[in-house]
Amino acid sequence: MLYGMVIGIRNQMFELGFLKSRSFDIPVISVGNITVGGSGKTPHTEYLIRLLKDQVKVAVLSRGYKRKSTGYVLAEADTPMSDIGDEPYQMKKKFPDIYVAVDKNRCEGIDHLTQDEATKDTDVILLDDAFQHRYVKPGINILLVDYHRLIISDMLLPAGRLREPKEGKARADIVIITKCPKDLKAIHYRMLTRAMSLFPYQSLFFTTLEYGELFMLFGNERKELDKISDQHVLLLTGIASPQQMTLDLKPLCSELIPLTFSDHHDFKAKDIARINQMFEVLPEPKMIITTEKDAARLETVEGLSDDVRNHLYVLPVEIKFMQDQEELFNHKILSYVQKNSRNSILVKNKDDHKSEDSHHSGNGPRTISFRDY
Repeated sequence: MLYGMVIGIRNQMFELGFLKSRSFDIPVISVGNITVGGSGKTPHTEYLIRLLKDQVKVAVLSRGYKRKSTGYVLAEADTPMSDIGDEPYQMKKKFPDIYVAVDKNRCEGIDHLTQDEATKDTDVILLDDAFQHRYVKPGINILLVDYHRLIISDMLLPAGRLREPKEGKARADIVIITKCPKDLKAIHYRMLTRAMSLFPYQSLFFTTLEYGELFMLFGNERKELDKISDQHVLLLTGIASPQQMTLDLKPLCSELIPLTFSDHHDFKAKDIARINQMFEVLPEPKMIITTEKDAARLETVEGLSDDVRNHLYVLPVEIKFMQDQEELFNHKILSYVQKNSRNSILVKNKDDHKSEDSHHSGNGPRTISFRDY
């Protein structure tokens, strides 16, 4: 009750204007949730990066959870994980040509990205985990909801995992139910749609996890997932919600042993000893599978046995839209960015369309907002 009162007062102060939200003259897309971790923010942010990076200059701004630095930090190719956090490190490593920055104060971080000489050509900013950071008013607010922990049946901290009351979902322009089983039935889609009870201006999407080719963390070997049917697998995760990954991998191998740590876990000597011991007693043939986020922290730890290092594989994760919704989602994002870009190639495309439209009657100026789509 006390936590809910504090959060309610804070939200009300924003609604009444006592606390101010800033808008920016650049496309800003927020990806976040109202639960504690585990909704798939990183793979969904990476989907947006892939969608936009060949057309506009993309910047990702994150808080940099558990980093050891302070203030604003712009990631470079050699920036250590400890300075920016595991998820920004992962994104910079996978997409070296985009800007990745961290700043607890998102408004100041956006000011740096749009004004600093090194990054002032930024066309669009993706805010990672910023649904509660209301000092920024994004152009598109994307709320992620874990299929395995639906907000409609959860409770506020500390009794549950909600950061704020589920009614906060009303601020979202797009709601995505993530980590859905691939065999979700039509009736379940309808039930979830009714249960979420969204407003007409909100769009609901469903995504599932798609896995890439396994690759060795300390080597060059790669392995297809359909080639591990004889393997005894130690699934090593330090993420908030590994349930769907466990369910997906279990039928693919001979045996699956989950070894689960807390989200963003900082691996200590006793953890490394436990990993070594559990892997040692696994029967042959065997391997360890971990996530990209965990790999960012494991690649610098000391004490992993040679046997572990020689059998440690990383499983890339992407998301896939269900119900043939991908084209609609992409259109919403690209249309918003095109309408609001400052200095990208999309501005030229927009001006070209305007020039073409000027030859037709009935085309006058109008105000554009995301909810027009």
